[in-house]
Amino acid sequence: MASTVGTTEATPSAPVVPKTTRRKERKGTYPYWFYLPATIIYTIFFLVPTFASFYFSFTRWDLFTSTWIGLKNYQTFFAEQALITGLGNTLIYAVITSGLKVVLGIARGYLRSVVFFPVLVSTIGVGLTFTVLMNPEKGLINNALAVVGIDGPGWLTNPSLALFSIAFVDVWKGVGLATVIYIAGLVSIPQEYYEAAEVDGASRWNIFRNIMLPLARPATATVITLSLIGGLRSFDLIWAMTKGGPGFASDVIASVIYKQYQAGFYGLSTAGSVVLFLVVTIIVVPLTWWLNRGEES
Repeated sequence: MASTVGTTEATPSAPVVPKTTRRKERKGTYPYWFYLPATIIYTIFFLVPTFASFYFSFTRWDLFTSTWIGLKNYQTFFAEQALITGLGNTLIYAVITSGLKVVLGIARGYLRSVVFFPVLVSTIGVGLTFTVLMNPEKGLINNALAVVGIDGPGWLTNPSLALFSIAFVDVWKGVGLATVIYIAGLVSIPQEYYEAAEVDGASRWNIFRNIMLPLARPATATVITLSLIGGLRSFDLIWAMTKGGPGFASDVIASVIYKQYQAGFYGLSTAGSVVLFLVVTIIVVPLTWWLNRGEES
């Protein structure tokens, strides 16, 4: 009979967890604390003012009191003829500026630093400078046209040209950023695609249409989205150059809101801000989804 003296039966025991593993488990939520400062700032400076604007848009208010009046601010706002003009001008301005920035951005030149320079200049400074340059009588642009026998128009005084003149200045200032975005997008395209296309005898146009445009789609989506948001929210350049004039010819929603605020209609201007927020959201969110839908597949 086999002796069992000095032998013990092995008993199962819990696996030994290394100290480093336990330390990682304890600190697993540590990185999430880094979200807290950004969350607090976002809440204070965006969420709270946004919800407060929705509330005050239904009131007649000043710095000390507010009275609930329901939808009267919105009824008055939409009854304003200036709003109808401003809404149309806003859409025209946004489409022109975003479209031209896309076209000129992708057709980038070699003087990249020169193209980007206007982005660094103050918008108000650009507006004041071009106001002088576009002066119908003493402006440099019309004086240059007069040298070749062309009678220059009133770029900012003609109601038919004012909005388009400001849009041209906006494109001149913002196309540099679109160019940089396109450069980043095009540089990321593998060089092998171009080499294979050249071996197959593809023309420059075919390379541009079948390689550059499809693979630069993320850059195009970014440029369109940023430019459209900027165009719909445009105010500073327009106010610096024409203050919405002549008449209401270059008024946009933001300038109409500002004029109402200047006149002391705080509740009405708040309602206008909510309308502008909804207009930007309704246009930009579906468009962004449509532009980026191919990236998710």
